[in-house]
Amino acid sequence: MNQLTRPREHSRHVPRAIQQLRPTLYISSYFGVAFALLMLIPALIDVADGRDTWSVFVLASGGVFCVSVLGVVALKQPMPEFSPRFGFLLTTVLWGLCSIFAAVPFWLSPLGMTPAAAYFEAMSGLTTTGATVLSELDLTPRSFLMWRSLLQWLGGIGIIAVGLFLFPFLRIGGMQVFRTESSDRSDKTMPRVVSVTRALCAIYVFASLACAITYAALGMSLFDAINHAMTTVATGGFSTHDRSFGFFEDSRLLWAAVFFMCVGALPFLLYVEMVVRGRFKLFSDWQVRTFFVGIIIIVLALSVWLEKTRNIDYEDALTQAAFNVVSVVTTTGFASDDYAVWGPFAFGAFFILTFIGGCSGSTTGGIKVYRFIITFQALRRAFTRLVYPNAVQPLRFGDKRIEQDVFDSVVIYFVAFFLVYAFTILALSLAGQDFVTALTGAQTALTNVGPGLGETIGPAGNFAPLGEFELWLLSFVMLLGRLEIMTVLILFTPVFWRD
Repeated sequence: MNQLTRPREHSRHVPRAIQQLRPTLYISSYFGVAFALLMLIPALIDVADGRDTWSVFVLASGGVFCVSVLGVVALKQPMPEFSPRFGFLLTTVLWGLCSIFAAVPFWLSPLGMTPAAAYFEAMSGLTTTGATVLSELDLTPRSFLMWRSLLQWLGGIGIIAVGLFLFPFLRIGGMQVFRTESSDRSDKTMPRVVSVTRALCAIYVFASLACAITYAALGMSLFDAINHAMTTVATGGFSTHDRSFGFFEDSRLLWAAVFFMCVGALPFLLYVEMVVRGRFKLFSDWQVRTFFVGIIIIVLALSVWLEKTRNIDYEDALTQAAFNVVSVVTTTGFASDDYAVWGPFAFGAFFILTFIGGCSGSTTGGIKVYRFIITFQALRRAFTRLVYPNAVQPLRFGDKRIEQDVFDSVVIYFVAFFLVYAFTILALSLAGQDFVTALTGAQTALTNVGPGLGETIGPAGNFAPLGEFELWLLSFVMLLGRLEIMTVLILFTPVFWRD
């Protein structure tokens, strides 16, 4: 009798986090099936182009499909009750495994990519970072260009959903200030979650279609228009040409991209409110106003700088400044020119802009505007208390009062961000990279921007010269930046795995 009950008693002592690993892998297996089916799209493009590389996607699709179906069958079990612990585990494992699925075609391709390079490219796509190890994109088979764009498009809608429904619930980095009924995991709010999700997906698809149609109408080929539309709305930055948007040499396309990059950088929940409830609160939102005011000031300053230092007319200077500033602030990573050679002021401006990012609940990466707003409010309160020690001045974010736990989360996020940033710089320097490459490589991976600064990984370069260690490291850092750092780091703490 004791022998019969011993296995059951042993299972009771298995930590709950380890028990939740099985349903996490079960859910991830369904995503693997979806990725396997999506691989058939670039395979069909190869068939239409008469290229033999269709077999790469068919082979990758078959392998991922078989492994994923095996996982669905073998790991099936009732879903556990949703909890913060399960949310942390599911989010991190899902993003990591999906990047492995997405990397298989790159690894099997004739592009000569190592496992580290293939995983880097896939992670860069799904995290909408836009950093790449590929060169000669103009000669690359269209199937692989489409696969990269698809990954960024899926990563964009994925991070919006996580940012709206999961991060506020997990109380990550001050995201709980955006807690609504949509981020409540109770059964009574599920109909609301489903309706918001449907509206969210419809808006995302509509914005992508509108962007593609606009690009095509302004002179892009249909293939270029579809690819750039997916990576613009997702604020990802993958292009089908080595020169990125500089290939097209059309200011109308640059301004169209500015508009749709801004669309992707704004809170999608405000779009849902506008479409579903008819409430136009876009420009009354404090975060949105701060975002646009900051962009306008920086664009005007850089326009004057370009006009004076590069002897170009103000209209061209304004176009170049607006496109590249918006591209960096929204963490898209497109480039119309090598802004690293615009001079010291521009170099410093773009270095700072890389940190900022867009709004919460958008497709962008970076630190996010709302965290800077909360930090500024805290700084202003600190100055007030220096003069009036007994003054009562609560922190506010728009019409919401900032609770202490929200402010604490923001502070912890900043500390974690710059600690990870510092350790990544040291690791890249230890691996032999020059200071500018280490500094901006760590920065662009953690903020999910894409290109760094300098000759190696700047707007005119790529990440191919980096070694295997650097690519694995930056892949992990991209995941940290995309999932708000603490979501991933908590898995490496003993307290997470204890009951």
